[in-house]
Amino acid sequence: MILRKGLVTLVSTLLCALIMSVFITFNGEGPRYNSGNHIIGWSVVYFMYIGAVILIYGNSVSIAVEYLQRKWFKDWDWLYVLILGIFGLASWLIFLGFPLALWGMGAAMLYGVIDKWIAWRMRGKRSIKMFVIAPAVLYVLAWGLGQTLSPPMPYFTKEDAVEFVTSGTGTSIDLFPEEIGAWEGTINGYRVKRETLVKEIGNEKYVVIFKESWGTGADKGSYSFSYRVKRGSSTLHGKSGEIPPYD
Repeated sequence: MILRKGLVTLVSTLLCALIMSVFITFNGEGPRYNSGNHIIGWSVVYFMYIGAVILIYGNSVSIAVEYLQRKWFKDWDWLYVLILGIFGLASWLIFLGFPLALWGMGAAMLYGVIDKWIAWRMRGKRSIKMFVIAPAVLYVLAWGLGQTLSPPMPYFTKEDAVEFVTSGTGTSIDLFPEEIGAWEGTINGYRVKRETLVKEIGNEKYVVIFKESWGTGADKGSYSFSYRVKRGSSTLHGKSGEIPPYD
């Protein structure tokens, strides 16, 4: 029973998490970029929550109902599945409301069907490896289908790179233009020029440079720092010059 309940917990949790993640990814708005990755990401979130509920509540109820089945309705597996569905409906109805309660009922009945299927195969000394392989195959297919249906990502431009680097707050980048260009002004008697520059170094890869130069009479200098940027990430590329005297 321990092996069976452990396996049915894993399989039913994986399937429920996959089904819910597909629904939330394709929620009537059409495929989004990298839909396959969204499916896997949401599956991880749902797996943790659904797995905890099934592991504790679902297994407790199923063991109790299975004990009653052996005493009073031994050959009525359909009734076992139905009773689990009613418990799933009741528990979710109390805490989450009717629409989500139907999900709870469906998850509980799916648990019951898989439980009886595994029990039947174990009684006949048949292999149960398929219950481990099948969810893995379904996840791969769902990811592949999601990626296939996803529209192509738009080209990551120089402007996108600058927007990505300057999107944060609380750093010295805040002092520089948020778009490619320059700012000039006076700070403590120094004539200051701050520039945001971009250099393309590869396909959708850039170096975003923040350069500051100043001068007052013979006192002149410059300072710059740069980031290597690609879609979704940036790393410090280098620094040069001296810190401005008015900083």
